[in-house]
Amino acid sequence: MNILLILGVVVAAGFVLFSLARGLFYFSQGHRAQMDGTVQENHLMQNRMMMARVKWQAITIILLVLIGLFAAGG
Repeated sequence: MNILLILGVVVAAGFVLFSLARGLFYFSQGHRAQMDGTVQENHLMQNRMMMARVKWQAITIILLVLIGLFAAGG
């Protein structure tokens, strides 16, 4: 069971990193979006990536708490 939880933490942390990288990419494209007139879409993608990052961080924390509970109980 602990192996699955640890794998889950690694996968969820990978998704956190991926969401962070995509969010930073869209953030860095802000000037280009302003020049192209696609500011709304750029802001939308920044917000989506922020929400995805927060979601995956919460999942990672929950999995870490479960690992701690199983370790304390065993």
